Amino acid sequence: MSIWELLLAFVVVVLMLVALLANVLVLMCFLYSADIRKQVPGLFILNLTFCNLLMAVSSMPLTLAGIIYKSQPGGDQVCHVVGFLETFLTTNSMLSMAALSIDRWIAVVFPLSYHSKMRYRDAALILSYTWLHSASFPIVAASLSWVGFHHLYASCTLYNKRPEDRTQFVIFTGVFHALSFLLSLVVLCFTYLKVLKVARFHCKRIDVITMQTLVLLVDIHPSVRERCLEEQRRRRQRATKKISTFIGTFILCFAPYVITRLVELSSVVHINSHWGIISKCLAYSKAVSDPFVYSLLRHQYKKTWKDIINKILKRSSINSSALAGESHTRNLPQLSE
Repeated sequence: MSIWELLLAFVVVVLMLVALLANVLVLMCFLYSADIRKQVPGLFILNLTFCNLLMAVSSMPLTLAGIIYKSQPGGDQVCHVVGFLETFLTTNSMLSMAALSIDRWIAVVFPLSYHSKMRYRDAALILSYTWLHSASFPIVAASLSWVGFHHLYASCTLYNKRPEDRTQFVIFTGVFHALSFLLSLVVLCFTYLKVLKVARFHCKRIDVITMQTLVLLVDIHPSVRERCLEEQRRRRQRATKKISTFIGTFILCFAPYVITRLVELSSVVHINSHWGIISKCLAYSKAVSDPFVYSLLRHQYKKTWKDIINKILKRSSINSSALAGESHTRNLPQLSE
């Protein structure tokens, strides 16, 4: 193996381990907290978490084996199943992010009617659509034998080995990425830009009230005035940073891989195999970033995880105290002798 292949194999191992750990933490928070389970967005996050976990235990290990051995890992049946799952899980995770953005859009733009527009039944219908949408493309690809080991990405994915099917495969790949990546990106941009517009409007109203208050409070200390103005600036930047993170991570992780898949269809451009694996690793990195972007960095999940840790530590301290007390009672007869 070359130094590049060793480095790429190491990156895949790190992505796989971090994705497993982070998504398991999200799943633990969901199971522990009743408040998180009651919230409608929790269903979308749970679906996204399961997609990321399955990706980490199915597609990533075979890509690692493909990098190391430079050939198809396992038999054709295993590769077909993993390729089917990879296509399904990638599409499902994209649509889950779009569903989360729709939920935020309704919550911010239509706050008074949110509970009537986004109920558990509505979320279940959206998830049903994402599953049907995500399953349709790999079913078609599997029926036409367009799933296999692709050396450019060292992974089991969409792949056409028959030259006579090239035109049909090009059309299928273009439609697939248009209705998965492009559709999700359009929904993300539309909904989050609407959310940003509302957030900026509310910030302006708060800023006006803050400035009026500062003008009226003539004897206010300069340090207090400065802290108020600093909080104003942070408030303006907070919504922009969050929305930039949601859209930016989606583009950064998926766009290079999707563009590479589309460019690959042209026989004119030669794509380096190292870049193919790098673009695949960027797509895998979404399974690592999702738990932090959508869950673990939020206040509710932080609080839940702290409660879990405190409960574990408290239980261990109680057990250690019980063991210490038991050993003390055992030593009493020896001391009396």
